[in-house]
Amino acid sequence: MPMTDTPNCDLVLYTHPWSRGQIARWMLEETGAPYRQIVLDFGTTMKAPDYLAINPMGKVPTVVHGQQVVTECAAICAYLADAFPAAGLAPAPAQRAAYYRWLFFAAGPLEASVVDRTLGVKIEEKQERMVGYGNYDKVMDTLAGTLARTTWLGGPTFSAADLYVGAQLIWGMQFGTIVKRAEFEDYAARLTQRPAYLAAKAIDAALGERLAPKKT
Repeated sequence: MPMTDTPNCDLVLYTHPWSRGQIARWMLEETGAPYRQIVLDFGTTMKAPDYLAINPMGKVPTVVHGQQVVTECAAICAYLADAFPAAGLAPAPAQRAAYYRWLFFAAGPLEASVVDRTLGVKIEEKQERMVGYGNYDKVMDTLAGTLARTTWLGGPTFSAADLYVGAQLIWGMQFGTIVKRAEFEDYAARLTQRPAYLAAKAIDAALGERLAPKKT
């Protein structure tokens, strides 16, 4: 397992098990590179001055690799794919059109449409030209239509784009913020069989159990 307790390991994940840090951990497990974790609490250490000096947003995940600081899940996935090319998590540079398209589709239209819908934000038809994603149904139709025609979004093999898109679909379908479709469920089934996904989930599940309030 890539996670290590070695204090001088220069690849560090700042995270919390009940956060988007799960996406970054899955990506780290896919790289096979050793990394160490620093677990933060939402209301305390995540807002402490020493962490805000690293990530002024006071959110997780953040990945620090030597002197490089990377925040935002899509950026973390793209960075790690490039930093550890032997893992084969990104296509060759000349073949990255679909890879970039779907990474940023998930970071923009997919996440924004899901969050707005979950929060009850109503987008009127006359506002759709102003809103980057148009409307929720168009986003879902676009993604489902592509998944109906291809196994992997970023190219002929699994890539960081699949990890990032898939993580949002898995999470959204689990909690009901994304309506289940056959295309999404088939895609999620392929992703959740990956050894790195299973390893990452096991780590966060154990960590979450440890942090859960004890029943009295």
